[in-house]
Amino acid sequence: MAANFNSADIAAFKNVWVFCEQRQGKMMPTTFELISEGRKLADELGVQLCGILLGDNVDGIAKELGGYGADKVYVCNSPLLKNYTTDGFTKVIVDTVEDLKPEILLFGASNIGRDLAPRCAARLHTGLCADCTHLDVDLDGYVNFLRTGSSLDVDNMSFESKLFDVNKNLKMTRPAFGGHLMATIVCPRFRPAMATVRPGVMKKRVYDEALANKVEIIHPAFELNAEDVQTEVLEVVKAAKKMVDLIGADFIVSVGRGISKDVEGGIKLAEQLAEELGGVVGSSRACVDAGWISADHQVGQTGKTVHPKVYVALGISGAIQHKAGMQDSECIVAVNKNDTAPIFEVADYGICGDLFKIVPLLIDSIKAAKAAK
Repeated sequence: MAANFNSADIAAFKNVWVFCEQRQGKMMPTTFELISEGRKLADELGVQLCGILLGDNVDGIAKELGGYGADKVYVCNSPLLKNYTTDGFTKVIVDTVEDLKPEILLFGASNIGRDLAPRCAARLHTGLCADCTHLDVDLDGYVNFLRTGSSLDVDNMSFESKLFDVNKNLKMTRPAFGGHLMATIVCPRFRPAMATVRPGVMKKRVYDEALANKVEIIHPAFELNAEDVQTEVLEVVKAAKKMVDLIGADFIVSVGRGISKDVEGGIKLAEQLAEELGGVVGSSRACVDAGWISADHQVGQTGKTVHPKVYVALGISGAIQHKAGMQDSECIVAVNKNDTAPIFEVADYGICGDLFKIVPLLIDSIKAAKAAK
C-alpha cells in the first residue's frame, strides 16, 4: 500500500469512478449503464465522474464514455492488460486509486467485476457491497425511492445518524435473504465506497456526441511487470450457448405459478404469444425454483431487471421481488384469476380470468390484427 494512502482519511477522497469493462477492444453494455448512473451520483455530490479503462491500445473506445456522462477517462494501456487477469488488473486499479483517491468506485456485477472488485476492496482496506440494484447519495432521493419501492412508512422514520453524515454517504441497496428483503448498506468509515451493480438495472442515458468531444483522456503513470501477473492467458475460446436475452427484449411474456395445472401447456402458450409479439419468454422465481423453466428466464430481484416496451405477466401474483424487476416496463399487461393479486397494482391493463382461456384469444387477436394490415 502507498505510504500516503489511508482509506480512513475520508476528506482526502473525491470524485466518482467507474471501472469500464472492455473485452477484446469492445466496451461491455453494463459500462454505459454504470457511467450513466455514476453521472447522477457525481451530480448529487458536486464532483467529477471518471472512468478507468484498462487494456492494450484501447484509447479508441474511451471517447464514447464521455457521451454517456464521463468528465474524464483514465486509460491504462499495456500488453499485459490485453487479456483480463486478476493480478494484473488488481494491481493497476489499486495503484491508481491509491494515487488519485476517488470517493466512490463502481464495477459491473459481471464475471470479471465479481472477481476483480473484492480483490481491490481487500487491498484498499475498504468495504464492498455486491450485486446492487439501486444507488443513491442524496438522502431525499433515497427516501423517495423507499416511498415508491417499499412498504416502509418513511414519513414517520428518522434517517439521522450520530456516527456519520447520512447525506454524504453512498447508499447501496441490494436483495438479501434470497430476495425476500432489500438491504441498504453504507460504508461510512472508509473510502472509496465500492459496489458491484447488477447488469440491466440502471438506465442508460441518451448518447451525446458533444459531451463525447469534451471528455478528457488521461494516461496515469503505473508500473506493471510480467512478475506481477501470476497467470498467463494462452487462448481465448468463445463457446456458443443459447440463452434468452431478457435485458435486450422489447416484448417479454412471463409465466408464474398460475401455470401449475398444466406447466407444459402454459409455457407453450407463453412461447406462442411471445413469438407473435416478436419477444421472449420470462418467468417468476417460483417457476425456476419448481424446475419448470431455466434460471436465465427469471425476472426479479434475484433474476434480471428488465425494461421492455411491453411486459405480459401470465399467472404471476406480483410479489415485491418480482415487481422490482419489471415495474419500469413501458406497458404492463397482467392476466390472473385473483382480482386482488398485487400484480394489478403496477399493471397498465389487467385481465381477471384463466390464462389458459385468455391467452389463446390474445394470440388470435394479434394474428387478426397482423392479417388486417
